[in-house]
Amino acid sequence: MTDAVTRAAELLKDHRASIDRLDAILVYTLGERFKHTRAVGKLKAEHDLPPSDPAREAIQIARLEQLARDSDLDPEFAKAFLNFIIAEVIKHHEKHQE
Repeated sequence: MTDAVTRAAELLKDHRASIDRLDAILVYTLGERFKHTRAVGKLKAEHDLPPSDPAREAIQIARLEQLARDSDLDPEFAKAFLNFIIAEVIKHHEKHQE
């Protein structure tokens, strides 16, 4: 193995280790987020509030798109990601209201 290939293999290993740590952070962060959204869902059900809040969702999407641009992440990807999460949250909120 040449020095360049050895160095590339080391860099690849480092990048993969970082990706693994970040994946764990994402999962734990989503878990924490859903703890709060479950509490919101219960609160909404207790007070007969609608499971969805389109005005807040629009604000959150715009905020996330800006954060994505600031982070050099595709804003459309960020929007799709948040829309997926919001859809899951609404499903959970609807279950609480049943």
